[in-house]
Amino acid sequence: MKLAVFDFDSTLMDGETIEFLAKEFGIEEQVKQITNKAMQGELDFFESLTTRVKLLKGMPVSRVNEICKTLPLMNGAKDVITELKNKGYKVVCLSGGFKNATVPICAELGIDAEFSNILHEKDGILSGLVGGEMMFSSSKGEIIQRIQNLLGVTYDNTIVVGDGANDLSMFKYAAQRVAFCAKPILEKEANIIIKEKNLRLLLDEINTLG
Repeated sequence: MKLAVFDFDSTLMDGETIEFLAKEFGIEEQVKQITNKAMQGELDFFESLTTRVKLLKGMPVSRVNEICKTLPLMNGAKDVITELKNKGYKVVCLSGGFKNATVPICAELGIDAEFSNILHEKDGILSGLVGGEMMFSSSKGEIIQRIQNLLGVTYDNTIVVGDGANDLSMFKYAAQRVAFCAKPILEKEANIIIKEKNLRLLLDEINTLG
């Protein structure tokens, strides 16, 4: 059994979901600054997540879902997932983002499972609160361990792909650690570095692994 785990925002999807949502409120730059600090490792992920989501209070859930349906896939995302599955990998997405985006897009890509967060809403309006499986900087590493234990997957048979500081915790549990257009803090821990926004470049590495 082999396992491939992908981050979602700026990895499988070209951009940050919360920034697409913030643009609707005219607060994209404010949110982007907080996101950048978190992805550089300069700000605690939980703190950054809750601060950014609070800024979305009042947005209709229907509009959130409309925006999430139009999020752009990363170049080569479908090809990489298809190739991995053809090689017998179970493919999982771990995201500090939101199920409004990860559920439909992961289904479109054919990903086996996704773990992400839930935007709380009341009467169809975002409350500014968030909860879920991926709230902390340690969350991805904890989930990977559980998946490996459940499936009987070893460290050597695990590939992880991410771009930011909150992906560091999952790098500890994979022999193949891919920094995709990543922040320096993640590149330091990677053994595969891809600088272009093209996930097809990962296929050469996958083919080498067999």
